[in-house]
Amino acid sequence: MDLPVMPPVRPMLAKAVDGVPDPAAQGGLSFEPKWDGFRCLVFRDGDEVVLTSRNTKPLTRYFPEVVAAAREQLPPRCVLDGELFVASGGRLQFEVLQERIHPAASRVELLSTTTPASFVAFDLLALGEESYVDRPFRERRAALEQALAGLVGGGGPCHLTRTTTDRAEAQGWFEQFEGAGLDGVVAKPLGAAYVENGRTMLKVKHVRTADVVVAGYREHKTSTPEAPLLGSLLLGLWHEGRLQHVGVSASFTAARRAALVEELRPLVCPVEEHPWGEWQEWAAANPDRVPGTQSRWSAGKDLSFTPLRPERVLEVKYDHMEGSRFRHTAHFLRWRPDRDPASCGYDQLEEPVGYDLDSVLQG
Repeated sequence: MDLPVMPPVRPMLAKAVDGVPDPAAQGGLSFEPKWDGFRCLVFRDGDEVVLTSRNTKPLTRYFPEVVAAAREQLPPRCVLDGELFVASGGRLQFEVLQERIHPAASRVELLSTTTPASFVAFDLLALGEESYVDRPFRERRAALEQALAGLVGGGGPCHLTRTTTDRAEAQGWFEQFEGAGLDGVVAKPLGAAYVENGRTMLKVKHVRTADVVVAGYREHKTSTPEAPLLGSLLLGLWHEGRLQHVGVSASFTAARRAALVEELRPLVCPVEEHPWGEWQEWAAANPDRVPGTQSRWSAGKDLSFTPLRPERVLEVKYDHMEGSRFRHTAHFLRWRPDRDPASCGYDQLEEPVGYDLDSVLQG
């Protein structure tokens, strides 16, 4: 492989902002949907195709169908920035996408046909013999549209993301596209170059709050018996008489980690008396991803937890749900002593309006 831009490349990143920004205040912006998948750089030089992740790790072997599609649909020599995703039922399915990272070649081959992935391109780093990284985004986008003109309105597996410079239209996308599993809206300065690993883009994500039950915690990796530190709080919601594990809250200062251990000490209970006690007997991965059990994502890490009587309620901030769980780590907001833990269920969670993914892709 011999391209104007060669791997490894760390993709350009975005910083979070509140609300869809005003293009006039930013010197001109291009808006696009924020895809919820695996960030992926595609390097193609003839028949040779390499896929790399946000952290420059190789993805090529896990997505043979995307490699084949790149040879079929993309320019003979190019470097594209985009996202890998799996869709079914008219929406993105991130958990299904995660299952595509598997060590067994036979499993990879099977999943490539049963849950095939697609690629959506949203930036251009190189085309033919030319590097585009130093060019402003308006030029990169124009060249990308011309190079991928045949993908517009097509059925994939490779797609070109849609864009707009209209703030009102971007606001509409932000409100509508979540129903198809998208994550928000990204804004790119029209005059900005492609800055590797630089946060030059802006992202607007959905933010909601929920009252959840604190059911346990894991210790921080630096915790010691002499100086215990809390790593993450394990959160639950009641559903049909069962406390369902819905995610974690983390990202505390060292002082706060120590204080939380002391604050929660009176609630520590034997695991046999805890609603999740039965799960301690499970040794393998399970559909609920309950605490204390392994999966191929945990890579043998210590997932033991300290069980707490589910008597305290915490208000957290989250972006959206993936199935029955928070898609990302929830943000600690405040304790809710006024809330009854038994009243904390899924009925409080806002459901996005349904929207078909094909409408997003075909525009």
